[in-house]
This record gives sequence, C-alpha cells and structure tokens, in this order.
Amino acid sequence: MAKTIKREQEVVVISGSHKGKRGKVLSVKAGEKVLVEGVNMITKYERKTQENPEGRSVEREAPIHYSNVMLAEKYDAKSK
Repeated sequence: MAKTIKREQEVVVISGSHKGKRGKVLSVKAGEKVLVEGVNMITKYERKTQENPEGRSVEREAPIHYSNVMLAEKYDAKSK
C-alpha cells in the first residue's frame, strides 16, 4: 500500500484517544510517523539556561503512526 500522506495536507485521526480530531500534517518522520498540528499534545520541560533562567514547560505535538490517520477528503467522501 502506497503512503499518500504528505506535508501540508489535512488529515483526520481515525483511531486512538484523539479519534475525530482534524489537523494539518506538519511533517512525516521516518516514513511511518506523522506530526499533526494540535493533535497528541505532550508537555516537554526545558532546562534552565542563561536565556531562560527559570526553565519552562512547552506543549508540543507527538508523532502518530500513519495508519491511525486518514486524508480529510477521503474521510468526508466516506461519511456521505
């Protein structure tokens, strides 16, 4: 099966705890994982540095396996 998901396309999560959420693909990692904007957010903690003397927490997207997402066009056509 050819992988048809590419950067900048809109996708819908079709399985998992984020099922039903939509977002734009930010990047495709190692051919199997995709980063979707605003989906699967995790908290990362940054170290204290001279620029940031107190440290901080940052929310970022975590990768999702490409089999758990579907192109929004196909999803909308299927639901009609």
